[in-house]
Amino acid sequence: MTNVFIADDHVLIREGLKKILREELDIAVVGEARSGSEVLEGLERASCNILVLDLSLPDKPGLDVLKEVKMRFPRVRILILSTYPEDRFAVRCLKAGADGYLSKDSAAEDLVVALRRIAGGRKYFSEAVSEGLADAVAGGARTLLHETLSDREFEVFRMIGSGKSITEIAATLNLSVSTVNTHRVHILEKMRMDSNAQLMRYAIENKLVD
Repeated sequence: MTNVFIADDHVLIREGLKKILREELDIAVVGEARSGSEVLEGLERASCNILVLDLSLPDKPGLDVLKEVKMRFPRVRILILSTYPEDRFAVRCLKAGADGYLSKDSAAEDLVVALRRIAGGRKYFSEAVSEGLADAVAGGARTLLHETLSDREFEVFRMIGSGKSITEIAATLNLSVSTVNTHRVHILEKMRMDSNAQLMRYAIENKLVD
């Protein structure tokens, strides 16, 4: 039996996923959460094989939750479920320890297949992501500006892109304002930009923020 824990801040999404899985005799939903802190608390109690993790939880960046789960619960495999484009997020998530990446647009058709593949010890990602990984290994992939950022810089960049202030970002990430400002300077340098407005425009044009 594959025991699944679902983490998404939208109750309709959670109910929809549970409805899909209710018909599967070999898959059971053993817990759910609407925030990053609830994920970590819930995994302490629930015995699960796979965590289905939304990248956009309200209290913690999805990559931070992913890494903390991998550190604290190394036997739990993780399927990222996201509205963000695969070509923008999947490779970064896989490098951070995810076992698969599934777009919410294709969840109804592919969720069960993805869970069974991951439960069997394999990775799950789309053909487009597979091609991107192959290009990266072969050195043929074009590096986008945001791909030069570290994971922490990437999260700060996305928060700037969504219009959050430096103070808000510091509070969310539990960092000092000066540390966030340092990240901002590095982000501007790496992305060859001069202002938050340019970062916001880039984030929106590349569908990196909601």
